[in-house]
Amino acid sequence: MASNKDRDLLAHVGPGTPMGGMLRQYWMPAAKSAEFKADGDPVRLKLLGEELIGFRDSAGRVGVMDHRCPHRCASLFFGRNEEGGLRCVYHGWKFDADGKCLDMANVPPHQDFKHKVHAKAYKTAERNGLVWVFMGDQANVPALPQIEATLVAESDNHIDMFMRECNWLQALEGDLDTSHVGFLHGGHRVVKDYQDDDVARYGVLRRDPEYALAETPWGATYGAYRPAGEGQTYWRIGQFMFPFWSITPSAPFGLQVYARAWVPLDDTHTMSFRIVWREGRMKGVKNETTDPNVALSSGKLLPNTTDWLGRYRLAANKDNDYLIDRDVQCTQTYSGIDGISQQDQCVTESMGSLTDWDFEHLAPSDRMITTMRRRLMGALKSVQDGARPPMADTPEVYYQARGGYFEAPEGIEMMKLYAQKVEETRATIPYAVAAE
Repeated sequence: MASNKDRDLLAHVGPGTPMGGMLRQYWMPAAKSAEFKADGDPVRLKLLGEELIGFRDSAGRVGVMDHRCPHRCASLFFGRNEEGGLRCVYHGWKFDADGKCLDMANVPPHQDFKHKVHAKAYKTAERNGLVWVFMGDQANVPALPQIEATLVAESDNHIDMFMRECNWLQALEGDLDTSHVGFLHGGHRVVKDYQDDDVARYGVLRRDPEYALAETPWGATYGAYRPAGEGQTYWRIGQFMFPFWSITPSAPFGLQVYARAWVPLDDTHTMSFRIVWREGRMKGVKNETTDPNVALSSGKLLPNTTDWLGRYRLAANKDNDYLIDRDVQCTQTYSGIDGISQQDQCVTESMGSLTDWDFEHLAPSDRMITTMRRRLMGALKSVQDGARPPMADTPEVYYQARGGYFEAPEGIEMMKLYAQKVEETRATIPYAVAAE
């Protein structure tokens, strides 16, 4: 049985921690591309417990670096973003997007040693609306992961973000716990709420699915299955992908390309990056989200502030009990909380900022969670023994991972059935570009 000792090994991500060291060997989403304007305001970012500054220079390049000027440690958040670099307002030292010192304005030319000074900067990349950061060995940078949702053209996908005030691991685990859907999100629903041809109705008929699991190169795959029509099985297939990615079965298989990253800001705050394309609905989705203070999956957001943890905070939060309406809970919905993400936010944050593994009693319905923990623990031990992290050198394998729900003839082994469904539906995703 897992213990808090195991939890602490996996959960803590700051500099010098074992898991922090492993996570730094993966590319991480850090922001939306739209958050940075050429020669615009620097943006405070927090990643893996480090306080960073992001900015876009005059040529459009994004730089992400330690917020401290390497001269006297004054914060570059207050710097001037001008003419190809970020200039510290304390003494005028200027740095480009790679951290190279361009100018020592307060030092006479004959005493200048700017060629010896670098800000602590990290490699960045942009693809389809996301800014990525690599915080590992800057001399050995892998290719970006070929996660299918991130390959969808920016004009056709949707990205939304929100911060969760808890550890990244328990945030991720919420996406791998599929049986809660029939209670937290749909406990009030009955069969007559669904069209006759909507296979999702089987989830209401049986709220206690059985599970098939498989360890995969990208992490682990689960299938929650229930009896469906005569000789048929209703499947909900989802994914864990190293190190903090999930795919949930939130749409019919083949009609959605989806992925979510649970990026650790520090040990007790996590940023959700949700990337999705939906067949026939993307135009409507994008039109519904023209308000920058509304996220597709999370509802109303508070206005961003310039604090380290001031971006993408839900308006329904622990300070107002997630706006729970007890009358609605008694008469209309199971939870009384409006919105799927707000419901998830409530229960996940209510566990505390770091779940007490010594207190919990995991059940057969939690098999995907135990599998994910075991996979992460095994990977961490291998990395500590000198191995490379899973998927760090094979980013193209991510492209094989997809999720969704469907009805299929009973008796077919899950991974065989999964491979068939991927092959059948790959061509139905017109906006997904080929893996690089």
